[in-house]
Amino acid sequence: MFFDNSEQRKQLSKWVIGTVAACILIFLGVRYISEIAYAVSWMLDLLEPLLAGMIAALVLNVPLCFIERHLFRKNPTPRKERARRPLAIVLSLILVLGIFISVAVLVIPELVNAVAAVSSAVVELLDELAALENSADFSEIPFGEYLSRIDIDWIRLRGDLENVLKQLGNSILNKAGGAISIAVSSVVNGIVGFVFAIYILANKEKLSRQVRRLIRVWLPEKVGAGIIHVASVCGGVFHLFIAGQTTEAIILGTLCTIGMLILRMPYAPMVGALVSVTALIPYVGGFIAAFIGAFLILTESPVKAVVFVIFFIALQQVEGNLIYPRVVGAKVNLPSMWVLAAITIGGSLGGPIGMLLGVPTVASAYKLLKEATDKRERRMQ
Repeated sequence: MFFDNSEQRKQLSKWVIGTVAACILIFLGVRYISEIAYAVSWMLDLLEPLLAGMIAALVLNVPLCFIERHLFRKNPTPRKERARRPLAIVLSLILVLGIFISVAVLVIPELVNAVAAVSSAVVELLDELAALENSADFSEIPFGEYLSRIDIDWIRLRGDLENVLKQLGNSILNKAGGAISIAVSSVVNGIVGFVFAIYILANKEKLSRQVRRLIRVWLPEKVGAGIIHVASVCGGVFHLFIAGQTTEAIILGTLCTIGMLILRMPYAPMVGALVSVTALIPYVGGFIAAFIGAFLILTESPVKAVVFVIFFIALQQVEGNLIYPRVVGAKVNLPSMWVLAAITIGGSLGGPIGMLLGVPTVASAYKLLKEATDKRERRMQ
């Protein structure tokens, strides 16, 4: 017999059983792909508040750790030690929510005013064109004869435009009921996720001990140690990524504000603050802010709006190819090439969320693969 050793036969049996089980699972997965997709979607919808709370806890953990490191470090007392975590959580929430609320207060009123100004300007332009057509003499200019033959009913055009705007407003009002129900559901999920995030932050050490204990008790020692190590690496990388992404967003917003002030553009502080917040989404977030900024500047000066777009595209190229890979890549110890690859692939697979999660995912895989390669290389020597 080729496998005359019982240990070899045992290993072969495990390999055959594992291969057959994998083939069966792959077949069932392909056969019932739609049912599996529906079940996964249903499960994600069910767990959405908890998942949102976990993500919020990961994000809030970055300022929380910073505040805890510097809070009550001089002359610590048992009372101060007990108050450090709750106070750090409150300060972290105030910091994060304050930033978003401040930007919203700055941007939303100006955006509403800009929309109203553009609508009024379009109506006034139609009136001026109508008056120009009635009073102008085109016979003295080239192609004037052809221009004089063009008959445009400006009054009807203005009426059609006003009807379109009214229909748009009515459509928004008709859909308001559905939007309100979605908003209420989102608020409820947000409250549940918020409470869950607070609980995680307040008891993160206890939760970590409980999860580690469950893994050690219910899983084989080698498998459990591997899971704990992978989770530790991913958590550390995500923490560093959030810190690096925040640093990069502040740099981009500051450069945008300085550039707009040098070019004497309106809304410079507001657009810079908006860029800093939206730049938390890699690459795409900055362009969202640029679109809003260009629209606001357009109400003041179309020429300056064009200059702003050109300036921001140039700034985005510098940020995307020089600043971002070095700042974020240095934080997560990921080479610049892999940072760009992670953002590109993540964006193709999952849009803005894929871009946001692509870098920490690839950085975690890169670190784990490097550790495994070094370990295997040492064994070969």
